[in-house]
Amino acid sequence: MIVTIHQPLLFPWLGYLDRMARADLFVVLDHVQFERGNYQNRARYLHEGEPRWLTVPVHQRSQKERILDKEVDHGAAGKTPWGPAAFNTLRQAYRDAPFFHAYAEPVEAILKARWTRLADLTLASMRLAREAFRIDTPMIRSSELAVHGAKSDLVLAICKAVGASKFLGGMGGSRRYLDAAAFERAGIAVEWQEFAHPVYSQRGAKAFVPGLSSLDLLFNCGPLAREILFRRAAPLAVTEEPA
Repeated sequence: MIVTIHQPLLFPWLGYLDRMARADLFVVLDHVQFERGNYQNRARYLHEGEPRWLTVPVHQRSQKERILDKEVDHGAAGKTPWGPAAFNTLRQAYRDAPFFHAYAEPVEAILKARWTRLADLTLASMRLAREAFRIDTPMIRSSELAVHGAKSDLVLAICKAVGASKFLGGMGGSRRYLDAAAFERAGIAVEWQEFAHPVYSQRGAKAFVPGLSSLDLLFNCGPLAREILFRRAAPLAVTEEPA
């Protein structure tokens, strides 16, 4: 069984979905420390040809807070909630995209819902992407497993807990810290994702911008998005996850 593991991401980028689709089981790493400046509460979108960040505000109570404990900051009473403002931002950016209205309603519902936990919001955005790209890889949360450790030890513990025969690693940090010898001793093979980013028509872009939220492909290409993502002869090679 091929297993891959990653923190939950807001409206995840295409490389994330590609790895999810290539695995037999996707483990959402939600019981580790929340990392500021990562994709856990933000997503890149395109506005007038320039990449920008859509960010979910969160309460900063402790640097050691886990992802699953992180709470959304809805702001003071009487002020415009962040969710409607975030959806309006996307509407301004993509209102002329050919398929914006095909996905606007479910995206708006996610952003305007009054979530308490960031992880629940992020998982809802991931479910939307999974449905749109027809990805049926089973998905579980690491918080449901009795696993502990840090970095390579934690990844190995998760793989053992779910009965993995192979770990599919991404293009980010795990390449730098994974103890391949420990996996070999445990009888678990290690494979690294090689992702070729598809190039497609982006509304208003002067030159193609990779590494955006999967919403960009959906808004621009609609029902062709799945075929575009999973064709294996795309010309734009990506060697690491977008920062």
